[in-house]
Amino acid sequence: MAMTTMTTDKVMPLSMQRLIKGGDRSMIALSDDSVMMKQVVETHAPDGREVDVKPLLLLVEDILNRATLTVDTLADTGSTKHAENMEDKIYQANFNATLDVLSPIIERISCELSAKALSGSEAHATTLTLLNMLAPFSWDAKLVLTLAAFAFNYGEFWLLAQIQSSNQLAKSMAVLKQMTLIMEHSAALKSRFDKLNSLIQAMLEVTRCVVKLKELPSAYISSDVPALSTAMAHVTTAVYWTIRSAVACASQITNLTTFGYEFITSPTEAWDLSTLHHKLKNIYEHLQKQIDICNQYIEEKRYLEAYQNLLNLFETIHIDNMKILKALIYPKDDILPLVEGTTKKRVNLEVLRRKNVLLLISGLEILQDELAILEQIHSESKTHATRHEIHQYELVWIPMVDRSVEWTDPMQKKFETLQSTMPWYTVYDPNLIQKAAIRLIKEKWHFRNKPILVVLDPQGKVVSPNAIHMMWIWGSNAFPFTTLREEALWREEKWRLELLVDGMDPTILNWISDGKYIFLYGGDDIEWIRKFTAAARQVALAARIPLEMVYVGKSNKREKVRQVIATINVEKLSSTWQDPTLVWYFWTRLESMLFSKIQLGKADEEDHMMQQIKRLLSFDKAGGWAVLSRGSAITVNGHGTTVLPALLEYDLWKEHVATKGYDVAFKEHHDKIHDVTHPCCRFEFQSMGGRIPEGMRCPDCQRRMEKLTTFVCCHDEVVPTI
Repeated sequence: MAMTTMTTDKVMPLSMQRLIKGGDRSMIALSDDSVMMKQVVETHAPDGREVDVKPLLLLVEDILNRATLTVDTLADTGSTKHAENMEDKIYQANFNATLDVLSPIIERISCELSAKALSGSEAHATTLTLLNMLAPFSWDAKLVLTLAAFAFNYGEFWLLAQIQSSNQLAKSMAVLKQMTLIMEHSAALKSRFDKLNSLIQAMLEVTRCVVKLKELPSAYISSDVPALSTAMAHVTTAVYWTIRSAVACASQITNLTTFGYEFITSPTEAWDLSTLHHKLKNIYEHLQKQIDICNQYIEEKRYLEAYQNLLNLFETIHIDNMKILKALIYPKDDILPLVEGTTKKRVNLEVLRRKNVLLLISGLEILQDELAILEQIHSESKTHATRHEIHQYELVWIPMVDRSVEWTDPMQKKFETLQSTMPWYTVYDPNLIQKAAIRLIKEKWHFRNKPILVVLDPQGKVVSPNAIHMMWIWGSNAFPFTTLREEALWREEKWRLELLVDGMDPTILNWISDGKYIFLYGGDDIEWIRKFTAAARQVALAARIPLEMVYVGKSNKREKVRQVIATINVEKLSSTWQDPTLVWYFWTRLESMLFSKIQLGKADEEDHMMQQIKRLLSFDKAGGWAVLSRGSAITVNGHGTTVLPALLEYDLWKEHVATKGYDVAFKEHHDKIHDVTHPCCRFEFQSMGGRIPEGMRCPDCQRRMEKLTTFVCCHDEVVPTI
């Protein structure tokens, strides 16, 4: 049989003439026409059958994606690079059984698509015919089955195109279907196939949206949610236009193989494809927007449920701590969520089972000073626990990061650097911490920015919401770091100099042992310091008492404090702490005393010791101050506006030194000045610093203090490392 080449004057088939009629094209503009949509709805007669379309959709996507070729691959028709580089998909085990049931309807629709393309039926009528054939199925199943039928023909078409140069059977089939002519004119067909492929991708996008809507969990979202009801109202339109587009694409391929490449060069056909593509893109964008809103709604519901479950978990009695730790750190078993401090190996949460667990919760800004002191206390406490055969305890770092900020390489490096320096367990990745756990840490444990140390007993019960304050105050002596231990330590404590400088400066402890008079003083006004130290020294000489003085700086203005220390040393005004870390630790411990009492709900108790601590913290906020002790006993705790005048007025009270002692005589005169002067009392709490009391009483007059909002910048550098 002689082969003849198709010519451009070949008569266009009736079906093609009808497909491109202006009247049929106008149907696209009537996408929301109620009559047309009523016809579509009337075809829908579901019988309750449930079809798991996800595996079939994966298969269809695979076929259509592999078949979506560019002109370059058309030119290289023997290329199998795409297939070789694509990893095979794994389908569900029961997929073959599902396919056995669905194959007949897929084949019927496939035949209908081809037949209608040649018989003269217009696209709208063909779409309604297909919808009638799919009447018993759900809307998502209608779409996936139609795409499967289209992929059946479309995939066969491109399979021949891909392998005809290397397979003789395929080559003969390609000749019979006029594929060789299509390959020869691949460059001319590029723009047309690009439009066809764009429409196919739009069909897949809309289909995925409809399937996603069907899969939304009813336990977390219902049809009365506006986003879902809005999306569902457009499903019928989405299904109609996607199937209508499949009809148009099938007509393109069927008539191309039947009437030759000249057919597909029709500009009218390209217009139809572009219009359908525009239509589907609009439908997809609308559906995807509503799906995104639905997913946010579902995520929020799941998050609230997870948070409530976490709260309930802490109210339940457990035999061990594993449920609590999994909920806080990582709930799954698919990875090793911890890094061991010494070996740096990944380990399971099981290493913490039935142990006392201290959760060190901090951001990446935790100071090296804090880590160094924690490491020392951690080491001492480990020894303490072993010596007393108490339950083993472990410390775990829980890194808190802002999820709204992009995680960058410098942040990762900073995290890894911190992790490498810690001798205890650390969470492998900050992103493992669940959203509900982060909320609990912030709302229930009052984490803001400064580190906290939450202590869990072997059953996962919180025995201290923040033990870091007692650690700073009493070190390893606070073991096992429970609230009960914290309360016991406060009952044993007294207002004495050792409370302020315990373990920090051996020289001061020697002065205490020798019973010397000691002035502990601070502030950043060097002129006041000069006057104070000179007056104190002159009075001590006049009273013939052994007096020592040591400067302890301020809680902030660290650079200014360094300058003051340098001046004091040069002018030999008094002793100083050369290590800036000691200054930081002194004020950190002092603040921890207040926060410890706040945490225990006892910050405003009629407690002489607490009132003195609060006064000292208040003095630090403005001007100089001084504390006078004789040995361990503190007699005066005064502001610079009262201490310096009392010294300068030595002549008014010197006669009492011989009978009452220097410390008592000085105190009595100082208190007279204080009763007249009454300097203001101030406390400052960082908004990111943790628990902030709703109100406080003044340590001097016991009135309720006024609450203000203050913005402060002290131009400080970071705290120096040890």
